[in-house]
Amino acid sequence: MKKIIALGASSSSKSINKTLAIYAASKVADASINVIDLKDYILPLYSVDAEGELGIPEGVHKLDNIIDSADGLVISLAEHNGSYTAVFKNLIDWLSRIDIKVWKGKPMLLMATSPGRRGGESVLAAAKSYFPFMEGNIVADFSLPSFYDNFSNSGITNPALASQLSEKIKLFAQSLETAATLTSSKL
Repeated sequence: MKKIIALGASSSSKSINKTLAIYAASKVADASINVIDLKDYILPLYSVDAEGELGIPEGVHKLDNIIDSADGLVISLAEHNGSYTAVFKNLIDWLSRIDIKVWKGKPMLLMATSPGRRGGESVLAAAKSYFPFMEGNIVADFSLPSFYDNFSNSGITNPALASQLSEKIKLFAQSLETAATLTSSKL
């Protein structure tokens, strides 16, 4: 059974990105899902001074270990003023102090959604260019525009968008299989 992290890059209790990440991860066959809630990782604002004074918070070490033990990542990015949420960027900054290879080369389905027509395209583009520097292995990406018009409790209601996400999930699942095969052949 594959171990997948589902993370909505927002600390909102009603995060539509967390909803989308969980939904997409649940569509991967033979997988257990570990939902990461950023409300569980409220950290001091990263600075060299804070790190020197406090060290790296235990929660950051815990999350680093969770990422390390996962087979894949489903991350859906909330967009604040065209970029990452402050809580998510701060978490990345802390994680990078343990290992600059934050994403550890794990297969990643990278997504974004928003209430608007662009569906978080700006933050998705930023992550697609930035995450590879942190060993982000983005195997597929997806933007869901107008979340409240295109998503219900049963999932994506727009057939074209549902089909598009289904194809992206297939690519992600295939990459998990490929990674598992490579890992087992090394043992």
